[in-house]
Amino acid sequence: MDNFQTKLKNSIRVVKDFPKEGINFMDITTVLNQGELFNELIEHLYNRYKNQNIDFVAGIESRGLIFGAPLAMKLNCGFVPIRKAGKLPSETYQVSYDLEYGSDTLEIHKDAFQNKKSRVLLIDDLLATGGTSSATVKLVEKTGSEVIEAVFIINLKFLNGEKKLSVPLATYGKCTTWKEKKEHLHIKIFPFRGKIA
Repeated sequence: MDNFQTKLKNSIRVVKDFPKEGINFMDITTVLNQGELFNELIEHLYNRYKNQNIDFVAGIESRGLIFGAPLAMKLNCGFVPIRKAGKLPSETYQVSYDLEYGSDTLEIHKDAFQNKKSRVLLIDDLLATGGTSSATVKLVEKTGSEVIEAVFIINLKFLNGEKKLSVPLATYGKCTTWKEKKEHLHIKIFPFRGKIA
């Protein structure tokens, strides 16, 4: 494990019993508040995607917005926020999806990708059950654009969220159980192999 991977692993705070008992919350605010590490993470993402002809980075509310905007700036491409219902001011497409405790709705502006077919990189901090992420892919497709890859800082593999995604997936870290402690949080930087289709 290289120095960056070690720093990233050690900087993700695990908060026990949040938001409810039995859940270990992977808190990335302890990555964000370290300027050098945050910048290094964005640099790693930039190096993965800099030659992939990305037209837009789409960030999922809320932490995907934090990672997506600086990455889009670095890639010199547009940034599109994917928001909860009622947060975007103009005409939107909507997709509703089920949660274990109900349902939720995401929206995207109809003209988010400037009314043209675009190559979109989807980003969020964490992949859990995959409901939010798969709904986001459907939103992008409603605009006529395509998600060429979805990238997450952490993947809770035991929840099988990647099975719901119909697009290529990249993750930096994975946990295999809710009970895992930080020392078992596996951070692996996936080398980029070839050009994204």
